[in-house]
Amino acid sequence: MVHPEITVGGSARVTPRRLLRRFISERRGAVALEFVALAVPFFLLLFAIVECCIAFAAQELMTNATDDIARQFRTGQLKASQIGREELRKLLCEKMRPVFPANCMQLEIDLRSFGSFDEAAEIFATGVVPAEYRYEPGPALSKNVLRVFYPWPVFTDILRRSMSNLPGGKTLLFATTAWQNEPFDE
Repeated sequence: MVHPEITVGGSARVTPRRLLRRFISERRGAVALEFVALAVPFFLLLFAIVECCIAFAAQELMTNATDDIARQFRTGQLKASQIGREELRKLLCEKMRPVFPANCMQLEIDLRSFGSFDEAAEIFATGVVPAEYRYEPGPALSKNVLRVFYPWPVFTDILRRSMSNLPGGKTLLFATTAWQNEPFDE
């Protein structure tokens, strides 16, 4: 097979074989190519780590806010007659503000009162997420369970398949606490 010869700038003849040999032996662009080959997986891993850390921080913030609100109900600082579901949502949202959106519209709250802790444990027999969300805080000395749920968006595409457990590429963050109210005055 005869290769056509190419002249470059009137100098020596260059054949396709010589061009290929020059391209293979050229090392000046190798660093750029190696950087691109390593940068893509590095940044994907970096974004995955950052996203997991933010989701973990959001989960911890939600758990702390839930525990704090439960303590206020337990001690009688918050009373069923003085606070409704939307006020409770606002209180929780204020405590979770650094990571969660300002209005926390997707935040779901399930607060129920029971006669005993055995009855309270039965709500977990059907799974984590309740069929319906209720707001039934109990009086003094009642047993209560507060569950808070939030569909957290998963942004990194490589994590979406493994981390999301809800439709739309979201994962469910939730916090639960159970307590007995103290003998406070109604």
